[in-house]
Amino acid sequence: MTSVPTAVHDEQHIEAQAQPPITMFGPDFPYAYDDFLAHPAGLGSVPATEHGTEVAVIGGGLSGIVAAYELMKMGLKPVVYEADRIGGRLRTVGFDGCDPALTAEMGAMRFPPSSTAFQHYVDLVGLETRPFPNPLAPGTPSTVVDLKGESHYATSLEDLPDVYRQVMHAWNTCLEEGADFAAMQRALRTRDIPAIRAIWSALVEKLDSQTFYGFLCDSPAFASFRHREIFGQVGFGTGGWDTDFPNSILEILRVVYTGADDDHRGIVGGSQQLPLRLWEREPDKLLHWPRGTSLRSLHGGDPRPAVTGLHRTAGNRITVTDASGDIRTYRAAVFTAQSWMLLSKIACDDSLFPIDHWTAIERTHYMESSKLFVPVDRPFWLDQDPRTGRDTMSMTLTDRMTRGTYLLDDGPDRPAAICLSYTWCDDSLKWLPLSAHERMEVMLKSLGEIYPGVDIRKHIIGNPVTVSWENEPYFMGAFKANLPGHYRYQRRLFTHFMQDALPADKRGIFLAGDDISWTAGWAEGAVQTALNAVWGVMHHLGGSTDPLNPGPGDVYDEIAPVLLPED
Repeated sequence: MTSVPTAVHDEQHIEAQAQPPITMFGPDFPYAYDDFLAHPAGLGSVPATEHGTEVAVIGGGLSGIVAAYELMKMGLKPVVYEADRIGGRLRTVGFDGCDPALTAEMGAMRFPPSSTAFQHYVDLVGLETRPFPNPLAPGTPSTVVDLKGESHYATSLEDLPDVYRQVMHAWNTCLEEGADFAAMQRALRTRDIPAIRAIWSALVEKLDSQTFYGFLCDSPAFASFRHREIFGQVGFGTGGWDTDFPNSILEILRVVYTGADDDHRGIVGGSQQLPLRLWEREPDKLLHWPRGTSLRSLHGGDPRPAVTGLHRTAGNRITVTDASGDIRTYRAAVFTAQSWMLLSKIACDDSLFPIDHWTAIERTHYMESSKLFVPVDRPFWLDQDPRTGRDTMSMTLTDRMTRGTYLLDDGPDRPAAICLSYTWCDDSLKWLPLSAHERMEVMLKSLGEIYPGVDIRKHIIGNPVTVSWENEPYFMGAFKANLPGHYRYQRRLFTHFMQDALPADKRGIFLAGDDISWTAGWAEGAVQTALNAVWGVMHHLGGSTDPLNPGPGDVYDEIAPVLLPED
């Protein structure tokens, strides 16, 4: 996900730590997915007559694998289709010829504690996490901020010039005065649904047409262009924000309200392990299937290949054609791939969705994103410069081509990795025509201007690995980011799992995935929409939840997202 500035003063942070932990609990749909998952009654059941019923799950990313796993536990038979590899944008790769334990996260690499539904599955499969070295984070040895050719070395915010504290204060003030930040965080922490809805309803109506940059400009606290420029280039938390300035301010508020940019952790060994372990996992409690059943065993080892066609056929069935030419028909399907695939890579009937939903899919706005990693012999950046006593190299934020540079290690005597550059939008497009080695050369030149005495190249022990998500044929972008005026479109997509009001010939296929969620770019959104789709399939097939553990569809009328007028 794009970096988001930390939105609290030190005093506010101390106060927040004394309150209940925050979760991605709203504000659009304040449903406790973590409680739903933790309840001993489980997620629900379908009639025994439906056991073994096949359900197509299109996309083997985190959302698809979570949906398939939970449907399997209910006694259904998920049939997973995957065009590339299990994991989606949880993509962990190695370096050719290097220690297999040395990996690079090409997609999601840092996860906040507020991702509580995501964390449920991390704990379920026994993955270990550790603090992620964001700029100025407590576990980050040092940070260098380099703007307009001037570098500042810091181990905490207090080490930076006063203008950076002014910018942080301006952002805090802007959030408080323009978005009731403290009140909303209190409501989210205590899960006070009436308060959440009262605050958010007013803000959605007021701010749906506002850009992030316009929101800053409307605040007297950000009257200074210099402050807005520094905020855009550096920000607070994990980096700068200027690539998100054209996006809806509602997108930004969803993230800062829910602490999505706070206290990030990485997954030891790589995030792709999560969907892979769920694919292999044999649940202790599952209906219909014999003990020892897993998604892998149901598929004979591998998922079905890419979907090339989706059509409605007699009896309101969903008929799926895959790349092998195989045609199968299902009573229910879950579509978790990026929604633009429905416009380009997959031949679809218009009758799959209502026209308003097609419009919302077409209007979805995706952000570009690029990364490049190199393997190095050891974490040499921790060596002290004998002249200055400082770290040889630091986590780096700059206005140069690299923008964000991250230093990742597994200990002082082990090979390590450097993410030489992590960029978004226009900054990502600048890299698009270049090969991995060409990108590396430009990045090393930029970093050489920040660290003139450091020979990074001599530590590189293998070839670079890179990704530009906008150039990936099954993604065409990194993640959704709503533009002003897109709230209504996002509401249509998120609420699609509620189908009782749809005509019979528009039911049975359920949208899920992080771009369907309110918090796209965060794995939590992928999990939440997967659980919505699981509830939708269960309901569609005549099933229900336990009364003691109502699902998202059972309580929908009480917490439905704000409905704005269409005229």
